[in-house]
Amino acid sequence: MISRISPDGPPEDLAAELPERTAEERAAVVLRVCVVLAAALLLVVRPELARGGTALAAGLIGAAAVYALALAAAAIRRDALPVRPAVITGVDGALAVLACGLTGGVYSPVVAALPLVVIAIALRGGDRVGRVVALVLGLAYGVAGLLGSDPAVPVTERIFIGLWWTGFLFGTAVLVGVLVRLLEAQLADIATTRARAESEHERYLSERALRDRLVSQSRARLDGARVVLHEFRTPVASLSALSADLAAERLTGDARRTAARLLADHAAHLQDMLDGLADLAVTDGSPLGRDRPRRVPLAELADGVLDAAAIAAHRRRPIVAAPGAAVRCDPQRLRRLLTNLAENAARHSGDEPVELYLAHDGAILTAEVRDRGPGLPAGQEGVVTAKGVALGERRGTAGLGLWIAEALASAMDGELSLLPREGGGLVARLILPLPAA
Repeated sequence: MISRISPDGPPEDLAAELPERTAEERAAVVLRVCVVLAAALLLVVRPELARGGTALAAGLIGAAAVYALALAAAAIRRDALPVRPAVITGVDGALAVLACGLTGGVYSPVVAALPLVVIAIALRGGDRVGRVVALVLGLAYGVAGLLGSDPAVPVTERIFIGLWWTGFLFGTAVLVGVLVRLLEAQLADIATTRARAESEHERYLSERALRDRLVSQSRARLDGARVVLHEFRTPVASLSALSADLAAERLTGDARRTAARLLADHAAHLQDMLDGLADLAVTDGSPLGRDRPRRVPLAELADGVLDAAAIAAHRRRPIVAAPGAAVRCDPQRLRRLLTNLAENAARHSGDEPVELYLAHDGAILTAEVRDRGPGLPAGQEGVVTAKGVALGERRGTAGLGLWIAEALASAMDGELSLLPREGGGLVARLILPLPAA
């Protein structure tokens, strides 16, 4: 972008505002040196232009050379200049006008340096400043032409040439301003186009993420349907066969009692599956999964969980940190979650006892289901809660229990973790924030 330096008022810390020397600034320094060398060469080749003031002209060119070389040295060392670049350009204009007056007046070839000064000023100070400086330099050149031209040149011709160059310099400033505005408009269009392209890209990424999420949810529902079909097929087929045998009175005695027991077992299994599906609906915002908190005694919750998990009396170990304590929570969700964990612990513990520990500090409920089973292989703590994963004796089954527990814990803003138990076994720990009373 083209930067402009305002000439109005010196800053408190001038050195801090001076721009770093760029390639463009170094090019301007080189051009300044070349102009000084050209003026020196002009004085050597055509000394008559000085009209007897050769010493004065040589002194001016020598001073200009020292000035140009000092700026060149600063540019090479990348030092900050002691004054504003706009002031330096103004000094360039003043030296060029004096050189014109000492090397032929209105016919001095040094006048060609004035458009360069006007262009630099217009770029640095802006359109308005460039026009004012162009008029000032043009009038100053006219005065230098009147005073420094050969007496043989008519005054009217000196005035005409001075006005001619004044108009030319003013036109140069106007043209530079127009070009700068066009460039700024193009840069603004580029920035707008780039911002629009970035916005479109962000929108595309957002739409793609939404599409991927919808596809993922669709696949998850399809996978869930497949799991449900697989889990329901066996008990439904068995129920149909047993019901047909019982209805036809083909079973008697022990066979009839066994069939009745199997009917009860399959019905319980189907009820568990339906409960699991209702719990999973929580993640989709189903009304079946709405939170219904109420006051629940912890001792009652522990007995209900162990009963639902069908753990024999000699194997259950309910531990309530504060007897008589009660919490406010959704007992249906919490009981289902802890029942899944207790069933999992009982299944993998053989005849070892299963402990259910409950404690709370007013805002957090801590529940731990502890078993003496084989535990988990290293690195499997986060794997077994994934959908469809089952380890040990149940490898190859649907593996919904811990997945349901994980889904319920997330729905209640809780944290479920599986930890190795000291002395062998597994601890399933639930940290659950309690709703305000």
